Amino acid sequence: NLHYADCLRANKSTMAWGVEARVPFLDKAFLEVAMNVDPKEKMSFKGKMEKHILRKAFDTSADPTAQPYLPDSILWRQKEQFSDGVGYGWIDSLKDTALAKVSDEEFAKAAERWPQDTPQTKEAYWYREVFELAFPQEACTESVVRWIPRGDWGCPADPSGRAQKVHDSAYDKTD
Repeated sequence: NLHYADCLRANKSTMAWGVEARVPFLDKAFLEVAMNVDPKEKMSFKGKMEKHILRKAFDTSADPTAQPYLPDSILWRQKEQFSDGVGYGWIDSLKDTALAKVSDEEFAKAAERWPQDTPQTKEAYWYREVFELAFPQEACTESVVRWIPRGDWGCPADPSGRAQKVHDSAYDKTD
């Protein structure tokens, strides 16, 4: 469902400023190659970090004369979800601000205020308030596609990558 969320957001937020975004890993030729790679080669597990096959494609360590595409500190760093890439300090400050702005009493009445798509955290409550200040019409709220965690995948309700079990797992660099 990339076309409902990530790609749509990239398209609309750049086109609003007259900029066209290019998404290289959605290129048809690249996808043809990627989809023909054995799925087992694309999986991560203990000892093999996520996106290993893609990282290996940019790894020049086997050729001492090759100019690196990326420094190893970037090539082999832990993957972050897009929303966490701004830095943990920023995310933590947003959560702290939400806790300070939304009282326990307000949060307890969230379902009365918003019976449809009730915020499940104080952070979500605060974002909903901010959104409604800018877009007070109910139709605006109804137009937002809500992220729904995949329970069958073990996804927590918090969309942050830090909430995922794999976040703190240690990976060894392997060939």
